Amino acid sequence: MFRLKLYYFIKPTLPWGLRMTLRRFFAKRTLKKVSHHWPINEAAAKKPDNWPGWPEGKQFAFVLTHDVEGQEGLNKVRKLAELEAELGFRSSFNFVPDGQYETPDELIAWLIENGFEVGVHDHRHDGKLYASRKAFTKAAEIINRYIEKWGASGFRSGFMLRNLDWLHDLNIQYDASTFDTDPFEPQPDGLGTIFPKWIPNPFSNQQFSIRNSSSQYRESSGYVELPYTLPQDSTLFLLLQEGNSDLWKNKLDWIAENGGMALLNTHPDYISFSEKSLSPQEYPVSQYRDFLTHAKSIYNGSYWHALPQKIAAYRKSAKPEKPAHRPRNICMLAFTDYESDGRIIRYAKTLSKRGDTVDVIACTQEGEPLGVSNFDGVTLHKIFRRKQNRKGGAVSHFIPLIFFALKAFVILTRNHLRRNYDLIHVHNIPEWLVFSTWIPRLSGTKIILDLHDLVPELFAAKFKKGSRSLFDSSLKLLERWSCQFSDHVIISNDLWKRTVTQRSVTEDRCSVFFNNIDPELFYPRKKTRQDNTKIVIFPGTLQWHQGVDIVIRAFPQIVAAIPTAEFHIYGGGGVIHELQALVSDLDLQDTVLFKGSLPISEIPQTIANADVGVVPKRADSFGNEAYSTKIMEFMSQGLPTVISRTAIDDFYFDESQTRFCESGNIDEFAQAIIEIFSDEELRARITENATAYVAANDWSSKKQEYLNIVDRLIAGSNSSISNQPRIHKTPEKKVQVFNETH
Repeated sequence: MFRLKLYYFIKPTLPWGLRMTLRRFFAKRTLKKVSHHWPINEAAAKKPDNWPGWPEGKQFAFVLTHDVEGQEGLNKVRKLAELEAELGFRSSFNFVPDGQYETPDELIAWLIENGFEVGVHDHRHDGKLYASRKAFTKAAEIINRYIEKWGASGFRSGFMLRNLDWLHDLNIQYDASTFDTDPFEPQPDGLGTIFPKWIPNPFSNQQFSIRNSSSQYRESSGYVELPYTLPQDSTLFLLLQEGNSDLWKNKLDWIAENGGMALLNTHPDYISFSEKSLSPQEYPVSQYRDFLTHAKSIYNGSYWHALPQKIAAYRKSAKPEKPAHRPRNICMLAFTDYESDGRIIRYAKTLSKRGDTVDVIACTQEGEPLGVSNFDGVTLHKIFRRKQNRKGGAVSHFIPLIFFALKAFVILTRNHLRRNYDLIHVHNIPEWLVFSTWIPRLSGTKIILDLHDLVPELFAAKFKKGSRSLFDSSLKLLERWSCQFSDHVIISNDLWKRTVTQRSVTEDRCSVFFNNIDPELFYPRKKTRQDNTKIVIFPGTLQWHQGVDIVIRAFPQIVAAIPTAEFHIYGGGGVIHELQALVSDLDLQDTVLFKGSLPISEIPQTIANADVGVVPKRADSFGNEAYSTKIMEFMSQGLPTVISRTAIDDFYFDESQTRFCESGNIDEFAQAIIEIFSDEELRARITENATAYVAANDWSSKKQEYLNIVDRLIAGSNSSISNQPRIHKTPEKKVQVFNETH
């Protein structure tokens, strides 16, 4: 899209002859590559689900349309219509509202009176209709006025540029800005079908409204997309310089054989009614007459010859009850090892499973290869080796982030120019990684920034920086700039939302999604361990604020009461060496075991084989407001939990679902763990309530909210898409944490 904007910016300065010479040069190169899908794409013959066939049992549909680009074309409209009427055909003429000419009301009236149709062709026909969502919204108001004035049902963009989501702003029954296959167009990705297609408004059932010409609002259920399925006359005769209409005839035969829609788009501007004086921008009308005569003589009585508005009305009446999703091109960008990050995997899998094309640009672990691979339906680009257990100060942590951001910029831009991403979802740390997306953003790609952590607070705790230091102020400024650069911000819990909305982003531009577990991975597993060991488990990064040392210090008391108890610690990084030294000092090497890191696929079964899960975060640190996914992971496997009473956990959980302890209180943690092991009734009650909580708040109950946000952003809706918390802390009525409001 960026290249298109640049081209249409400089196009007025280029002579027609030069433009056509360049286009012919590239067209010849293109022809060598596309013979397998142009002019016939065999896959496009697949009939839509529940396709009823054409009216009256006709074999195929035959539709004629014309785009009038300039004054020269306007002057030829009546002659062309009379030619078609003479042969027994009728067509639709599309006029430019604010172009190089003014369409006479008398001509509109004459066409309609004689059985022709009138449609709207673009706004100014300058290639800038889709320059921005704001510009399109403004143009849509003008287009809608002409739709009403001319009594039009349909629309077609200039140069076949399009954004099918934005077109819901128009008061139309159909759009005709696509094709089944045409590699010579600026946006060469076609609709891939020779049948009309219903394009639903994804928000029609959610009171999503669109503005019409009178500044009121109407409810639009969708429109019909009519792709042209015969090459345009400009492509055939001007670009490829064909000397006859055989290509049209051959494609018509194939369409008729497969029962599709033969829709032709021609331009009066390029048709010469005087074959003795052809200009370089014209072809003889005899080519068009010859094709119409061929169609009538070979297929007379076999086709349904109808105006586009009739085709659209028929297709709308036969639209599927549950329309298929139109695939999006989406990219995830994250400075992490994707294969071990459950949060990002959930987003990517959700999009991929509904049919979107998803790329992930991320890191790989030390010792693993870089490159491109397929991971569960997602194209994974591993572009950077991320070192674990990085030591040093703040600057040493920023250096790899900067290198990753620069490399991501190059890869992301290259991929975007090839694929044209609809949306890029960027995950922090760092949040300023969003600036790697600036070229796609210029071309209209929507950007989501996902704040997994609040970097100012995290780094202040990690590097002992004060909240009023220059370092902290700089991080908060970067956060604010990053949020303002993004179209929408996802924040990982409600407490952090309060913080971020006070300093960086307005509430209407952000949503909260805590780290919901994926039920496809964290479904209940059976315990496969048969011994009598009582296992306490902690999986995760070993940072000081996680408070793992508190449980280690409590373990002498636990072992005294439960001799077979063991503490299994999974993970690494951070303060692991300090924790290992503490275990040695307390002589707990036989009962406190460091198990290393696990791939995410092995975590559920490992948890299921344990007996008690612990989350001993420190309430006087970053952990006080950092949501821990481990709690719901434990709950999903029927594991009772013992957790610190922190602000974040007190916000989301209550005593019926977990066993709270005072943060940092070693004795209380020891007694709570012993109590869980000893009191079967308490254990059963906590497990039952926790299981119900997970069922109400896992990813399956939240993913549609995420998909709604993605679709609204791509569609360009300015409606509020934030979600608001609604907390119920009674065990009888379990928590429904996030419910989207409209």
